[in-house]
Amino acid sequence: MLDEKQIHLHVTLLAWLHIAVNAAFMLLGLIGFVFFTGIGILSRDPEAAAILPFIGLMGIILFTVLGLPGILAGIGLLRRKAWGRILALIVGFFDLFNVPIGTALGAYTFFVLLQQSAADYIAGPPQD
Repeated sequence: MLDEKQIHLHVTLLAWLHIAVNAAFMLLGLIGFVFFTGIGILSRDPEAAAILPFIGLMGIILFTVLGLPGILAGIGLLRRKAWGRILALIVGFFDLFNVPIGTALGAYTFFVLLQQSAADYIAGPPQD
């Protein structure tokens, strides 16, 4: 069991990891959009120039829908909100299937947030 200082460190680190990993995931969607749009323009094919940006846009939407909950979970953990802990556990479960980085993040999420000291820390008054 971790003491209060250690759990504060782990929860804060976990929150920033969720934010960073999911922001990078959303950035990949943006890069995919630029890539597909560029390929469509460079191909000089009017049909490809119309379809490929649409495919890139669908990628941005998908990556945003998948990445936004992790960013929200990180923000919730930083603010010591109970919903942030629950959302982080849900996101952590799905991260387990995203090998290898998501698996490590999911395992670390469970290691930190399933401890009683983490539940007590998050339920306590926020420290500024």
